[in-house]
Amino acid sequence: MADFQFSPIVDTRCGLHCNGCEYREPCGCGGCIETNGHPFHGECPVAACCQKKGITHCGECEEIPCELLTQYSCDPEQGDTPHGARIEQCKRWYADSAKKMQEESAKKK
Repeated sequence: MADFQFSPIVDTRCGLHCNGCEYREPCGCGGCIETNGHPFHGECPVAACCQKKGITHCGECEEIPCELLTQYSCDPEQGDTPHGARIEQCKRWYADSAKKMQEESAKKK
C-alpha cells in the first residue's frame, strides 16, 4: 500500500505521488503526466480518463470520487494508507487552485 504524505505539487492525475514510488527509478518511469498516461505499468485508466475529459487531475472532475478512482485508492494490495488518501489529495489540489484563482482575480480588481 502507498503511505501518503500530502503535497501541494500536482505530479499525477490520481493524487498518488511519483516522488515516493518504488518503481520510478528502477523502471525509468516519469509518472502519468510526464509519460502522457503511460507510467511503468502501461496505460493508466485514471490518466486516460483525465486526458479524455481535458483535466489535469481527478480533483477537477465533477464526478470525484468516481468508482475508478475509488477502486485505485482503496485497493487492498496497492491502495492508499489510509484508504482514500489520493482522493483527498486531489480535492486539496482543486481547493488550492481555486483559492489561487480567487486571489489572482482579487488582485486584478
